[in-house]
Amino acid sequence: MGHPAILTVDDDPAVSRAIARDLRRRYGDRYRIVRASSAAEALEALRELKLRGGRVAVMLADYRMPQVNGIEFLEQAMDLFPNARRALLTAYADTDAAIQAINVVDVDHYLLKPWDPPEEKLYPVLDALLDAWLATGDRETEDIRVVGHRWSEPSYEIRDFLARNLVPYKWLGADEPEGRRLLEAASVGPESIPLVVTADGRAMAQPSTTEVAEAVGLSTAPGRDFYDLIIVGGGPAGLGAAVYGASEGLKTLLVERRAVGGQAGQSSRIENYLGFPDGISGAQLTDRARRQAGKFSAEVLTTRDVTGLRPDGSARTLTFADGGEISAHSIVLATGVSYRPLIAEGVAELTGSGVYYGSASTEGPSCAGTDVYIVGGANSAGQAALFFSRYAKTVTLLVRGDSLESSMSYYLIQQLNKIDNIRVRTRCEVLSAQGDGHLQAITICDSKEGVSTTVECGYLFVFIGAEPRTDWLGQAVARDEKGFVYTGPDLLSNGTRPKGWDRERDPFYLECSVPGIFAAGDVRANSVKRVASAVGEGAMAVTLVHRYLEAQ
Repeated sequence: MGHPAILTVDDDPAVSRAIARDLRRRYGDRYRIVRASSAAEALEALRELKLRGGRVAVMLADYRMPQVNGIEFLEQAMDLFPNARRALLTAYADTDAAIQAINVVDVDHYLLKPWDPPEEKLYPVLDALLDAWLATGDRETEDIRVVGHRWSEPSYEIRDFLARNLVPYKWLGADEPEGRRLLEAASVGPESIPLVVTADGRAMAQPSTTEVAEAVGLSTAPGRDFYDLIIVGGGPAGLGAAVYGASEGLKTLLVERRAVGGQAGQSSRIENYLGFPDGISGAQLTDRARRQAGKFSAEVLTTRDVTGLRPDGSARTLTFADGGEISAHSIVLATGVSYRPLIAEGVAELTGSGVYYGSASTEGPSCAGTDVYIVGGANSAGQAALFFSRYAKTVTLLVRGDSLESSMSYYLIQQLNKIDNIRVRTRCEVLSAQGDGHLQAITICDSKEGVSTTVECGYLFVFIGAEPRTDWLGQAVARDEKGFVYTGPDLLSNGTRPKGWDRERDPFYLECSVPGIFAAGDVRANSVKRVASAVGEGAMAVTLVHRYLEAQ
């Protein structure tokens, strides 16, 4: 198919020539540079590439073009090459429009004109976009096919697992012709869904996530028996620790029970993370961090559930659910927090069949034309509302408090207020969920009005509370009454070190009640629940690991 294309469209001939020149200088040996002077000409070029089986890596479009502006062009171009990365070329005066495009149309970046010198203002952006495209490719991937039912919880679990691990797949309904054909070919019936068919034609009926992970090439077994550092949890804190640990020469292993990224990885847009003024999706941030950790040779295991932790002489040993064990000189606990279950009649039975915890971005297109309800009033709920408003007829935020101001960032509240199909209802909570096989309605108690009403609802997304997943630790390290892990100064009671502490020094700032075991991010008692602070604590933990190892 030849080299993939980088498409640039600008109606100003001088600008068009300049950017094509700069692109050829840097990328001409690996990419075909396609230049167009209007949206219509660019769309025609894209259609021709599509018919010829060509690939498009990046599309750069000028914001101010007659007839069809850059945002409108990119929306149309996405139908032809949905996996191509997209950026706007814009003047300083149009940056607000560019940021809106990033938030609403899923544009990846914008570039200010002029971009001189390109080594500083153009190439770093293009390098990042091309790296992201290379990681996913530009093909309608059908290597992995999943046959299931829209309202089947096991089917949703497999789809969500693949999506969160950034594994491309094709979804087929069990009642669709192609889905029925695959079920027949695999000699199984609809009762055996989900059916996963791999690239080599192997069919797996009702597979576990571990089986799927192994089939798609995710690592599930450690490469060695002993490490300098093992990190439990693949959220921002864990990824931060993995990058810094591996980059500083420590033999590093990250263990994740489901998918790297944690709650942050499910966020549709993170806009207050340092260094990303235009915002970045949780999946993009996670993908970059995972690739960065891999660059420094950190190992990442998925679908491994850690069930125990114990001191083992100078080593620290983790136990897996399957009975396996792995040891290291030091451990960083970065398991984060989980959303608290919504306690209401019918909710548990409909979880995965219309009721979801977290953003569940795989359900976005399915929400088209429906009424979506979101429970919660923090940033994650606000970001989800912005995301689903692109698909749903209406999005309603149900908030227990009197307002959003006490729990949500100001910038998010302002964005919510500007979108017509988003509604915020305060002092409301869900009393029950109803449905036959899938969610169809919910009953809401409005304490302001003193009434309860039942409304039609096809999708309910829950973003309430924060519970640490630390029951598996037992008595291994000290925790507070909610399960958050005590570290550093919190372990000192009136200047007294924790029981069983065998060192002549006080615990380091992020160190737990057992020397050599550290905690970082949301799982730590009294931590700041922000992505940036979690990443910072992950990096700080590695510094303290070095201090611990040097004293051994």
